Amino acid sequence: MNQKIDRRNLLKSGLMAIGGMTLAPHLSMGAFGSQPMSLDPENRIFRSPMVREHYLPGDFKAPKIVARLSSNENPYGPPASAQKAVVDSVKFGNRYAGRDMFELIEKIAKKEGVTADHLMVAPGSSDLLEKVAIVLFMNGGNIVSADPCYMSMIRVAESVGAKWKAIPCTTDWSHDLKAMEAAVDKDTKLVYVCNPNNPTGAITKGQDLLDFCSRVSEKVPVFVDEAYIELAVGADTQSMVSLLSQKKNVIVARTFSKIMGMAGLRFGYMVALPSFLKDINKITRGGFSICSTTVAAATASMEDDGFQEMTRKQNHQAKLYLYENLSKMGYKYIPSYTNFVLFPISIQGKELLSKMMAKGISVRSFDIQNKPWCRVSIGTMDEMKTFVGALETMSA
Repeated sequence: MNQKIDRRNLLKSGLMAIGGMTLAPHLSMGAFGSQPMSLDPENRIFRSPMVREHYLPGDFKAPKIVARLSSNENPYGPPASAQKAVVDSVKFGNRYAGRDMFELIEKIAKKEGVTADHLMVAPGSSDLLEKVAIVLFMNGGNIVSADPCYMSMIRVAESVGAKWKAIPCTTDWSHDLKAMEAAVDKDTKLVYVCNPNNPTGAITKGQDLLDFCSRVSEKVPVFVDEAYIELAVGADTQSMVSLLSQKKNVIVARTFSKIMGMAGLRFGYMVALPSFLKDINKITRGGFSICSTTVAAATASMEDDGFQEMTRKQNHQAKLYLYENLSKMGYKYIPSYTNFVLFPISIQGKELLSKMMAKGISVRSFDIQNKPWCRVSIGTMDEMKTFVGALETMSA
């Protein structure tokens, strides 16, 4: 889908919204989750100059949810192997992870083709994004990223004093790498790339991104969030970890929350130059905050190739089913390389949320350039059929 992006109106709408902010109940999670979110004059969450989000108070507490399609979770996990590992490890819950953690780090290092001193682990990759933001921006500076993008790092960076340079995506919703590179100046301390991107699901081509990271990392660190890369079936992409062998200042984050099905067990890692990690280690004890049961589950999940392949296959099949039915109903979705799909809708976002929630279905709704969109996570085939059936009643 090609969507025309009006940069002049985008800037204007962003400035107007900032001028009319009020406070709302907080919906964010992470290092600054206790802070209230900001609402624009229309009571939408201000995500970025381009994006506002609708919400229903108490979404996560709503009764009788039959299809939870709002959080991009893996509906099949954790794998049976990880569940067994958790049960078996509980009896050692009186001990720190210790040796098991070091062995897991070594396995990840081998997988990524780096030495262990290039790795930092944490309870989820968002934790790492936030720690990097705290360290890099506690004395100000600016961060460059696409808009829309995943907001965890951006929000924390702003909270400690950063200025955000939001660069609108291109007409196919990939990163505008040329504009992002041009936005880097003497005050830029980090460039953030989420690929595949959230909330759009779009991909930026691997070689283009590799060339961009190679050049730009000579000036400032480039953080590449690869949370969804293992679900990118048929994508022209690749991991940026290979640049570390060239001593490029690139940071790559990965998570076990998606392909591994461990969103609630919390495990993630980032790969970077040891010199970069040295500064982050000044404010964290790395994997010390990860419980031994999670280490056991992560080890088992990592070795469970069958579960990962099943997740990829089932996710792709359910997504193709959704594509087919969205097309039948006249919706023009953004092709997604993740476990969610973003598409424009014909009713207002809050109305969509209310009607879906009444049927026990949770989704997300954004206004992008003041037009309503729905982001639906890919669940099981039965859950997608439930969602499609509900959407059909609203499209009739």
